[in-house]
Amino acid sequence: MQPRRAALDTPRQLALFDEVPPAAPAPVHHADAAPPIVEAAAPTFRTAPTPSPASLSSVLAPAVFRHPQADREIRLNDHVVAYALKRARRRSIGFIVGIEGLSVSAPRWVGLHDIETALQEKSRWILKKLQEQQERAQRLQSAKVDWRDGTSLPFLGETVIVVLDPRATGAVLNTDAQALPGVPRLTLHVGLPHTAAPEQIRDTVQSWLQRQARRVFEERIAHFAPQLRVRVTRLSLSSAQTRWGSASADGSIRLNWRLIHFALPSIDYVVAHELAHLRHMDHSPRFWDVVRSVLPDYEQARGSLKDGLVPLLD
Repeated sequence: MQPRRAALDTPRQLALFDEVPPAAPAPVHHADAAPPIVEAAAPTFRTAPTPSPASLSSVLAPAVFRHPQADREIRLNDHVVAYALKRARRRSIGFIVGIEGLSVSAPRWVGLHDIETALQEKSRWILKKLQEQQERAQRLQSAKVDWRDGTSLPFLGETVIVVLDPRATGAVLNTDAQALPGVPRLTLHVGLPHTAAPEQIRDTVQSWLQRQARRVFEERIAHFAPQLRVRVTRLSLSSAQTRWGSASADGSIRLNWRLIHFALPSIDYVVAHELAHLRHMDHSPRFWDVVRSVLPDYEQARGSLKDGLVPLLD
């Protein structure tokens, strides 16, 4: 759904992964459109075609999915799903499958029988999304950074090794041009003793990453803004959990500093995306034509950014 149109002086935070309109108008087909009384939503993952019962059984062994605020429980295809039910002023039943589990929002006048009937009708979709979120939680846990000498993290699409070096001042990036294939060529020498606490290492490295993010963002804005005939009045760094960037009609741009973990094509996509919003404050075909004018293959970078995993620094 497109965001509501706001006044011109209101910051617009438009999702980077809204559907891209095709070059020519075409009918849109939603493979997993919900039954008339159900609105299904998955905030993180795109809905894939619903698998057959046989393929679902081969993927999922009987399991229990329990939301931490669960107050209802149902069995879906031999799987126990404990979900959080919320009554709300709305016209239909809504499903949200998040990293915590399944949440259901239903009108006050809809009975439990109707809610559970809707859940059964969407059982394959729900179980698929629960499994995806479970796998995502495991990936996030594995992405948590262990702040110590020798830890590694992504920087501009490469791996950088953190080296505690009391002789260094601040944080200094070294490049080993002779590194063997498969061996990280980047080392970040941090001016801290080997007895430094994990919080000290984290804060020093994070400050360095933010400085690098601003430097790279300014360079890419200087590259793309003249081509798109726009002027940026202010650049600020964001640490939002759900937005890579936003733009305001007054020329202000906000970019998430964690983009510095990704390779340059992904950063270029976000920068060009937000700059294009200074021409069109929507995701219309005209907007995507503007993006395409400077990044003809932006779909590839867009996909890499969507599928990428940001390390947990805290």
